[in-house]
Amino acid sequence: MGPRIGTLRSTWTDVQGLPMHARVSVDAVPANAPVVVLVHGSGLSGRYMMPTAERLAPDYHVYMPDLPGFGDSGKPSRVLDVPELADALAAWMEATRLARVALLGNSFGCQVIADLAARHPEQVERAVLQGPTPPEERSWLWQFVRWRQNQRYNPRSLNPVTYDDYRKCGLRRMYWTFQYQLKDRLEDKLPRISAPVLVVRGAHDPICHQRWCEEVVRLLPRGRLVVIPAVAHTLVYTAPIELVRVTRPFLDEAR
Repeated sequence: MGPRIGTLRSTWTDVQGLPMHARVSVDAVPANAPVVVLVHGSGLSGRYMMPTAERLAPDYHVYMPDLPGFGDSGKPSRVLDVPELADALAAWMEATRLARVALLGNSFGCQVIADLAARHPEQVERAVLQGPTPPEERSWLWQFVRWRQNQRYNPRSLNPVTYDDYRKCGLRRMYWTFQYQLKDRLEDKLPRISAPVLVVRGAHDPICHQRWCEEVVRLLPRGRLVVIPAVAHTLVYTAPIELVRVTRPFLDEAR
């Protein structure tokens, strides 16, 4: 028998005059079960993280918001940078009456989480950073090269999900968000994160290399590293069972 699959339903919350869409678990779980908020990557929505969310939902209160400008959330006229996206996430948490939560992010989502945890520590109980991008490759060329290298690990079923999200986001927002992503200095924020942080890397990940993950853990006051063998960058979609297996003990420490 495989792992249990939970159910998530769409909700919309008004956040400072902008509707924010989120997928929220509806399974009955203990009242003391940790709240887990999943944060998506650049240009995308929470949709590609559904395989992981569905496997967390039977045991945790799971929330998966689309950040402003992405997915089915409202589109602000101005493209938000990393601190502004983190502030929007914090405002959404307040609007949905979420107190201290565990956050799990993939790729660019790690940068949003790190900014939130560094500036709003009262809202973050713990965090999982899966596949944070390294500082020495902050250029369009290197990111394209690494993206192409990672593509061979992604199944074709992921393509319609990402293409639809890119269409909803739009080229202008994708471009400027990526510019903000490249300029954001994650390494400067890590020492200011007081919450426990689990860094997760796929052993075949061409984007997030081992040396960088070890540096991330060194910079974090309370960091630890787990490497999952035989998988690459987009673990929230391609290896949800393995990802949940290594993150579950970490999340359960919050009970």
